[in-house]
Amino acid sequence: MNKLFDSAPCVAALVLAVASLFIPVAAAAPLERMDISARPITQFHIGHDETRFGPLTFVGGLEMTSNSGDFGGLSAFRFRKPGSDFIGVADTGFWFFGRIEHDADGRPSGVSDFVMQAMVDADGNIIGRKWLTDAEGLGIRGDIATAGFERSHRISEFRIDPAGMKAPIRDLDFLVPRQELRMNRGFETIAYAPEDGPLKGARVVVSEKSLDENGNQFAAILEGPQKGVFTVRRSGKFDITDGAFLPNGDLLLLERSFSYADGVAMQLRRIGGKTVRKGGLADGPVLFTADMSYQIDNMEGLDVWQRGDGALMVSIVSDDNQSLLQRNLYLEFRLDE
Repeated sequence: MNKLFDSAPCVAALVLAVASLFIPVAAAAPLERMDISARPITQFHIGHDETRFGPLTFVGGLEMTSNSGDFGGLSAFRFRKPGSDFIGVADTGFWFFGRIEHDADGRPSGVSDFVMQAMVDADGNIIGRKWLTDAEGLGIRGDIATAGFERSHRISEFRIDPAGMKAPIRDLDFLVPRQELRMNRGFETIAYAPEDGPLKGARVVVSEKSLDENGNQFAAILEGPQKGVFTVRRSGKFDITDGAFLPNGDLLLLERSFSYADGVAMQLRRIGGKTVRKGGLADGPVLFTADMSYQIDNMEGLDVWQRGDGALMVSIVSDDNQSLLQRNLYLEFRLDE
């Protein structure tokens, strides 16, 4: 047999090895590790010891600061481990990861292992342009993160990698006509419905303040048997900043208002799961409202999780807009059915 052909597999392997050197590999931006100082918040209603607010009981909170200039702008987060390890997005174009620590009494006591990483394009270059990386919403399932972006409106899927997030896997059809989305009032909520409910685990997206002709807020169910557009009834002066499904299929919405006269306010509203359907108008009661006499700021991110003792928990974070006049807060409540 010709020795040339005997060596062909080796030659082929060598060619493939050399060629692989020139195949672009998805890259990630460097991780910036940060020390977070966390001051405990023991009173939610400032100057009052009450802990019960409607169906919610205040457990504790944290006011978070860091020496890093990149810290802040926390728009949305989700727990990867209930009440502990989390992933989030900042509207400044960053991913963040960390862990909420709790004391022996179950109150939040600090933040550890906190890192931020700039979002990158397909070539691994830091994007660094606000209008392209204004991340506002986040949903996770397994190792997939689904993020929502305003200004340049899109819903994108990413592979979760705490060692370095890379470019999106794909963009999703968000179904709502693009011309209906206001520039800075796009999708702030991305939530996975329960898999055993009527939506069969579908992703649901809700806009902050993109209104139809009746003044209701555009939303959509992105897949499953109810795939399609619906609307959420607007609640007074409040805009929707995040949401998460409860185990029974109801949708818990975090809402915020702001005026120069009154400052900021927040409220939680429970949307009946049966009203979240294609072509429907979703609505539900307000659970409680808080103004500036409470420990709140620009409350933007929310998640729901189950504590080890079975309690249903609600965690909320604020976006300080990287302003010296605002704060990064983490608040934790128990939701009593």
